[in-house]
Amino acid sequence: MDLEEKSAIALKQIDKAIDSILPPPDTRPNKLHEAMLYSIKAGGKRIRPILLLAAYELFPSNIDPLPAAIAIECIHTYSLIHDDLPSIDDSDLRRGNPTCHKQFDEPTALLAGDALLTYAFEILAKHYQPQIAIKLVQLLSSASGSEHLIGGQMEDILGENKSLSENDLNFIHQNKTAALIICSLEMGITMSDSDEVIHAKIREVGQRIGLVFQIIDDILDATSDVKTLGKDVKQDEKNQKSTYVKLFGLEESKEKAKAITHEAIILCREIGGQNEWLIQLIQMLEHRIK
Repeated sequence: MDLEEKSAIALKQIDKAIDSILPPPDTRPNKLHEAMLYSIKAGGKRIRPILLLAAYELFPSNIDPLPAAIAIECIHTYSLIHDDLPSIDDSDLRRGNPTCHKQFDEPTALLAGDALLTYAFEILAKHYQPQIAIKLVQLLSSASGSEHLIGGQMEDILGENKSLSENDLNFIHQNKTAALIICSLEMGITMSDSDEVIHAKIREVGQRIGLVFQIIDDILDATSDVKTLGKDVKQDEKNQKSTYVKLFGLEESKEKAKAITHEAIILCREIGGQNEWLIQLIQMLEHRIK
């Protein structure tokens, strides 16, 4: 089974699980639940839940990984809703559709993000036995907290209108972007019988995937168009943010992405297990066009 076919099957499983796990749109208050589902079902690549499933496949067990995959997509979607708000990035488009605050209104978008954040942890508590649930909650809460996802976003805001060093830029994106990708992989292998050596290596893989993801994001923001990306472009320039393209130029940024991808693949092969799908995903992320 090739990457496209395997990922298409995973996408169908994820979409079906979203419908069964999240509250339906007619749940009171209807507007809030409509907004939650509008954002989480707006399409997208589902990279984080798919990475979780691919990591789970390394050493699969009899534990269902789909609820954890939906929990991490809830966190990711909440972060996008809040990023798009007028007070942060002020974006009109996301995944080719009006952003949540444009489709509904700003208070509803704010609360929909809050609700998805909260519901992620309810999912983990509800669908897993205590020992596994505690580990998953610990991983996800740390990755999405003030020292990682939210902290990276704060540093990103503080870095606007400044010329950041490579170290500062890496700090932002290791937390704003890579932390949740690392978490996706580590949550996936937490449901198997894996030791700390494997956990350490999968964190290294995730750190590199996250960095490549952000470098490609910076390249696409600078070179692509709204129709291809499905979201506003030139946002980094508009918000006067430091990026890898601004710091290193287009060609050197591409070379960095290629070298870091190679490192991630080597580490993945060292981990072993059923790693073909994960390696294919890592390769795909370097060459994505949206």
